[in-house]
Amino acid sequence: MTTPWGEFQLSRFPDDPRDRLRAWDASDEYLLRHLADERIPLSGTVVVVGDRWGALVTALAAHRPAQITDSFLTREATRANLARRGVEAGSVELLTTRDTPPARVDVLLVRVPKSLALLEDQLLRLAPSVHEGTVVVGTGMVKEIHTSTLRLFERILGPTRTSLAEKKARLVFCTPEPTRERAGTPWPYSYALPDGIGAVSGRTVVNHAGVFCADRLDIGTRFLLRHLPDTKGLRRVVDLGCGNGVVGTAVALADAEAEVLFVDESFQAVASAEATYQANGAPGHAEFRVGDGLAGVPAGSVDLVLNNPPFHSHQATTDATAWRMFSDAERTLRSGGELWVIGNRHLGYHVKLRRLFGNSRLVASDPKFVVLKAVKR
Repeated sequence: MTTPWGEFQLSRFPDDPRDRLRAWDASDEYLLRHLADERIPLSGTVVVVGDRWGALVTALAAHRPAQITDSFLTREATRANLARRGVEAGSVELLTTRDTPPARVDVLLVRVPKSLALLEDQLLRLAPSVHEGTVVVGTGMVKEIHTSTLRLFERILGPTRTSLAEKKARLVFCTPEPTRERAGTPWPYSYALPDGIGAVSGRTVVNHAGVFCADRLDIGTRFLLRHLPDTKGLRRVVDLGCGNGVVGTAVALADAEAEVLFVDESFQAVASAEATYQANGAPGHAEFRVGDGLAGVPAGSVDLVLNNPPFHSHQATTDATAWRMFSDAERTLRSGGELWVIGNRHLGYHVKLRRLFGNSRLVASDPKFVVLKAVKR
């Protein structure tokens, strides 16, 4: 990535030489170029929200910015990119969306996220730290910035306008009005689950901002809940890519002996899963972990993995995440252990499962989804 601060070698996390997706895009370049062209002072507290893979904070590391991210993978990519640049550990403050933001923000740079709810939540959290002199600049690709995006900046922070597009990227300029009255955050959001989905029928689900399908039960999870395996006699169960934790909570409610591990790379998701579990008084033992899939889970230590893998990485469609999740499951399952997967039928997950496990069986299907089972031999 070429910037006014030099050229940077950047990678995503985990670094995969076969991955053709870049760790930055035109919106990152546009924002950095704007900061230099307009000579924006960076001597105060600089906060970067939603940096995808650490491109922005790596380029601005000399100004000791703080990064706020919901993604464990982003945080690890940032660490790797900073280390590659020879940046001293601690030069960049790495915060999550669950952490308290800096008390004062002089420059706020926002990489517009895919989730409007997450943007709302983060702007509301940061609003008390913004003052009249704060420079607020957002950035994103044209397809990511909508009228609703601009209205959100304006409602929470102050008057907002956009730049002309360059290389299909656009900037958002906001003039803060710290005295502006604003409503409190609507997050987390809770609702009662529908009937007919097993142990969690009528139960409460809790969603923090940015979690997939935060205001309703998505149809894929609903289908999986109707076809969950009997876990009696299985000791260690993993809800991999747990989201709001409704699947793992269903297991815990149905089987008090099960030990359920909830895993996701989203800090918001794991917070939601823990809140959902606690809201329903689920018995048994549960562990909640933010991380890179099942990294750190011992091989052969798991009886059952339940997985609804994403097939997007930000705006890019990719099966890389699903492939890594399946590989993690194959490594951590004991002999005879099972991986159960819900997915859109057109994704062809059965092909990947057969390559990894040597088998794949169709458990249930409808016109849109399939539930597949693979057994560790």
